[in-house]
Amino acid sequence: MIGHRGAPAWRPEHTLASYARAIVDGADFIEPDLVMTKDGVLVARHENEIGGTTDVASHPRFAGRKATRAIDARSVTGWFTEDFTLAELKTLRARERLPQLRGTKYDGEFQIVTLEEIIEFAAAESMLAGRPVGIIPEIKHGSYFQRIGLPMEDRLLATLAAHAYTRTAPVEIQSFEIANLKYLREKLGDRHSNIRLLQLLDAPAAQPYDVAAAGGDLDYARMMAPEGLREVARYADAIGPQIGAIMPTTRDGRLGQPTRLVPDAHAAGLQVHPYTFRPENQFLAKDFWQGSDPDTLNQAGLVAQIGVYLDAGIDAFFTDDPASGRQAVDAR
Repeated sequence: MIGHRGAPAWRPEHTLASYARAIVDGADFIEPDLVMTKDGVLVARHENEIGGTTDVASHPRFAGRKATRAIDARSVTGWFTEDFTLAELKTLRARERLPQLRGTKYDGEFQIVTLEEIIEFAAAESMLAGRPVGIIPEIKHGSYFQRIGLPMEDRLLATLAAHAYTRTAPVEIQSFEIANLKYLREKLGDRHSNIRLLQLLDAPAAQPYDVAAAGGDLDYARMMAPEGLREVARYADAIGPQIGAIMPTTRDGRLGQPTRLVPDAHAAGLQVHPYTFRPENQFLAKDFWQGSDPDTLNQAGLVAQIGVYLDAGIDAFFTDDPASGRQAVDAR
């Protein structure tokens, strides 16, 4: 069970407080999304644009760094990690990404953290918990960072290799792109038995950005077909689809019948780690709602929905509320 960005149902995502809550609540893995700083340091943010998840807009000295960039063929305006040194980013404080849903109680309390700090934290927490705490980093916008001279893949491997903890603890590297996972498979070979690779899968009609940028026609729908899954299994150990790709909802928002994705992936030798189970009504199938308010926090409904997916054969899952995830797993 994977603490998606930590435990963001309870603490601002990608902060040590969020990771700490995830571990206390029973997460087997914690997930840092990784982006790069100007001086080449891997830091945990969901996106390289940080206007929505930090207080950067309130710092007058950084006002001139607001910019518009093409990120994976999308025009994005804001402040970008690659324009800041680590020292500058450390002057910022995290903000809640979904304030209308989860409040702003902890805004301003927590720093941006580096991958090195997360590894050290996981190692210490693992000793306290008496169990391994895995790390499942996601390479965000790999092609973009490579294009601007800040490639992430070798830096990630070097960081993992530099720490005794991540030389043996469970690690699973994930990406929505393909070429970087193939590159990592080549670099890792079979020597790193603790490091696995996870191919993330977006909406069926979408394409991995590196494929689209090269003019290819491969989309995620083809990757989820039996032949595509066999190809993924040549370089990855697991797939990470959206939960709807495993069990789509009907027109009235209820769970439909399972697709063939889980058995087809297992037949190809791949595990299935879907994303993302969240505890508010609006993120649950209508079968599991409590009341009619979409913002209602509904842990019982989340536990029940995860249970249905576990019955469908998933091997792991991402959740914003690891306590509910732990309860669902332990019930089986």
